[in-house]
Amino acid sequence: ERERIIRVQSPEGMKKINSTKRETAAAFLKKVAKEFGFNSNGFSVYLNRNKTGEILSQNKTLSLLKIKHGDMLFLFPSSSSQSTPQFSEDDIDQYLSKQEGKIYRNRDAQLCRHGPMGKCVHCVPLEPFDEDYLNHLDPPVKHMSFHAYIRKLTGGADKGKFVALENISCKIKSGCEGHLPWPEGICTKCQPSAITLNRQKYRHVDNIMFENHTIADRFLDFWRKTGNQRMGYLYGRYTEHKDIPLGIRAEVAAIYEPPQIGTQNSLELIDDPRAAAVEEIAAKLGLRKVGWIFTDLLSEDTRIGTVRYTRNKDSYFLSSEECITAGHFQNQHANPCRLSPDGHFGSKFVTVVATGGPDNQVHFEGYQVSNQCMALVRDECLLPCRDAPELGYAKESSSEQYVPDVFYKDKDKFGNDITHLARPLPVEYLIIDITTTFPKDPVFTFSSMLRFPIENRDALGETQDFHSLATYLSQCSSSSSFLDIVSDFHLLIFLVTNDVMPLRVSVLCLRFQNIFVFSVITVVILVFIITVPLLCFTNVPHLYFLGVPGCHLLSKPLCQSIVKG
Repeated sequence: ERERIIRVQSPEGMKKINSTKRETAAAFLKKVAKEFGFNSNGFSVYLNRNKTGEILSQNKTLSLLKIKHGDMLFLFPSSSSQSTPQFSEDDIDQYLSKQEGKIYRNRDAQLCRHGPMGKCVHCVPLEPFDEDYLNHLDPPVKHMSFHAYIRKLTGGADKGKFVALENISCKIKSGCEGHLPWPEGICTKCQPSAITLNRQKYRHVDNIMFENHTIADRFLDFWRKTGNQRMGYLYGRYTEHKDIPLGIRAEVAAIYEPPQIGTQNSLELIDDPRAAAVEEIAAKLGLRKVGWIFTDLLSEDTRIGTVRYTRNKDSYFLSSEECITAGHFQNQHANPCRLSPDGHFGSKFVTVVATGGPDNQVHFEGYQVSNQCMALVRDECLLPCRDAPELGYAKESSSEQYVPDVFYKDKDKFGNDITHLARPLPVEYLIIDITTTFPKDPVFTFSSMLRFPIENRDALGETQDFHSLATYLSQCSSSSSFLDIVSDFHLLIFLVTNDVMPLRVSVLCLRFQNIFVFSVITVVILVFIITVPLLCFTNVPHLYFLGVPGCHLLSKPLCQSIVKG
């Protein structure tokens, strides 16, 4: 039986629904509900735009209702179905969506011929996506912010009424019943479209900023002491980046180093049993995982502390393996977006590389991979090249998987555009660079000046146990604030995840959003529970009995600080 296509127009856009001549109205409305993501009673469909001729859920066929191939129907959601969204955008996205975003300019004394209250083409406010303005910034901005890109899409007369940010899919659409499944059959309805790689014009994060140098220095200490590479997750928050219109900044407050095996030229991640606990404790501190960082450092002269400059335009900035890993992480941390039918689009998860710069000093370079790369990685269509780290390779179709053709454009020696098949593929088409900075005035979310051992550094002889905890607490001076002493991300993680007396039940069940409140509760519990574990340590200096329950094994300055607190 020949299929027919019925167009259904809704406030969110138009979709085409496949149907048959003998299909009932009830069955057709179920397809409409599934396609638009509504409940069975969350919408109404009409023959006319003025809400006349409602199509009811009944056993009459579409032919009896005089609905023909190519007809347009009109869908109107009910008020109840629009009341509660199924997802919520990030706080920074909600904030920026409410901002005007205009770029205001002062009156030009030479070009403006009007009064102080007038405006002309030389001083009228610019849109946040104005490419000429971004190109003339110092330094020039190659990628507009994601919210500026949204303003560009939603501008104009229709105000972006029909804008939909579609996620790329490289998989065969399921449910096609006109032929046998792949590899026996495929058709144009279920076949994914070919992909032509383009350099992305926008980026989801415009700046990466470490709160202070101590965060990066402690991370680099592992490489300085062993010569082996290291990887860590960046925990922080997303804030407004005011240097770029409607920009977003990823602020890094701490680095968590998961279990891993590192050599001078490789890294291997190991399953982390504490990952869920770290995520939960970070959330209660108002932090989230904003990216990952890894080192690629080779010492050049140990006497003066220089490193080799290996990543540049003549070699590569990110290898294909690193791009695939970054795409994997970005897919795990998708960006909630109200303009996407899937509820998510792109990612704000960033990649930072600690590598040698042109001056042979350690530099921190920030990147993301494009949404096209995320799709290729998610659908397992991209492979690294073994002997050429700057090249990737688009898989070929097999009996187990259909892979759409992937192309990229380049210019020949005469300046003509030439389309190449992405076998192999220069990964520079997949990379978006992000400026990485440190503030002039350091900020400390975790204010402790003492250094509790970082997790998973047993190779250095730095272990997190109650002996290191006792040593850490004994270093406190009389002028140290009790909250400052315990304001250490690695210490808090140890208190929650240690095998002897974890505080998961007593601490994580409380919903703290303030690190200082969290620290107070942690320390009050700590004072009472470390008494027994510390009995085995006799080398803790300045042990002092103060008549305070739980304090008889702590140093005198620390006990005095507890009492004052």
